[in-house]
Amino acid sequence: MPKQTVPFAVRGQGTGVAQNVTVVGEHAHTFTSDTYPAFGGADAAPSPLAYTLGALTSCNQIAAQLVAKDLGVRLGEFTISAVGDFDPSVFVGGVEGNANFDSVTVEASVQTDADAATFATLVSELERRCPVTQLFKRSGLEFTSTWTALPLEP
Repeated sequence: MPKQTVPFAVRGQGTGVAQNVTVVGEHAHTFTSDTYPAFGGADAAPSPLAYTLGALTSCNQIAAQLVAKDLGVRLGEFTISAVGDFDPSVFVGGVEGNANFDSVTVEASVQTDADAATFATLVSELERRCPVTQLFKRSGLEFTSTWTALPLEP
């Protein structure tokens, strides 16, 4: 059976450092990006780096739901934060080096009825299956995550 792929596409248009981005598809979604004044922006919208961290937290939540279904466990409310340590010297100053985050740390808690062993499997599997987590991990930066299981409220 041939490999199936799902295309994801965006189009951007803007001036200076601000851009309006449209997600191409049947339900076109739009969002705006800008950046901090130190990087030449007006801070009128989230920066692309903030969007990448937001993509990481939301993709983890989606992957967790998919894995939980496979494991037969229930999930409730999530709280997820992602912090990226970024040295702007390559990006802004043009010095030699890697323009990536130096490190990214995810801290998450989720309500669940999973026991400890199943929860450990859930976390391991969601990180393996989450495309955005894999982008970060495979980029070579220092990636750490801490997940906490909370009691599932009825």
